[in-house]
Amino acid sequence: EVQTVESGGGLVQVGGSLRLSCAASGILGNDLAIGWFRQAPGKEREGISCISRTDGATYYADSVEGRFTISRDNAKNTVYLQMNSLDLEDTAKYFCAASDDASVLLRLRLGVLPRMDPSDFGSGGQGTQVIVSS
Repeated sequence: EVQTVESGGGLVQVGGSLRLSCAASGILGNDLAIGWFRQAPGKEREGISCISRTDGATYYADSVEGRFTISRDNAKNTVYLQMNSLDLEDTAKYFCAASDDASVLLRLRLGVLPRMDPSDFGSGGQGTQVIVSS
């Protein structure tokens, strides 16, 4: 089982940037994707981006496309989420989790993953809070 620990959250003004980190440990096979989710109070957990550990294929939700960039450093077992042009609606607790679901991995690599279903990923860590202020 893969364990994940998130860090890098904080308070930032509208238009600012943050970089989140996700440190993974446990059984880290190459057939793995690491995804970022976020959850605001009273809202469902939203999958926003994920990356294939194997070939670096990426997915972005429409809500973050063009503003957020996901990257990986397999040597450090770490995935990053660079968040630029932050808006008030980006305020949430951010989680990262791993998936070894074959369907998710295949569709991610083919570029046809329609959305990130939290049930296809692990539960993630404690999360890191991001607060965007005006």
